[in-house]
Amino acid sequence: MKRFTMRDEDFICEHCGKLVNKLSYTARDHCPYCLYSKHVDVFPGDRNNSCKGLLKPIGIEKFKDSYKIIYECEICHKKHKNIMAKDDNMDLIIKLSIVKQTKKTNK
Repeated sequence: MKRFTMRDEDFICEHCGKLVNKLSYTARDHCPYCLYSKHVDVFPGDRNNSCKGLLKPIGIEKFKDSYKIIYECEICHKKHKNIMAKDDNMDLIIKLSIVKQTKKTNK
């Protein structure tokens, strides 16, 4: 069973309102400006999730030679991860990594 449908499309971010252009090297799955995503897929690209909530970026984790953005859905509160894109806002990526480190040291 195929679990990945390639969808690399332009869209308007529902969080910041900016036009987001497709990536052309892989599927675009979040806004590079504000890092928000949308809870639309059960499996990548299938658009079969009925939730449709905004996925708020809440952290970062190391993944191979890159990072994954950790999200929490603002409606159903499920956690989700997306690999960061080359054009993502690095200032926000750094802020997310600092927040995660702060939470670890305060435990």
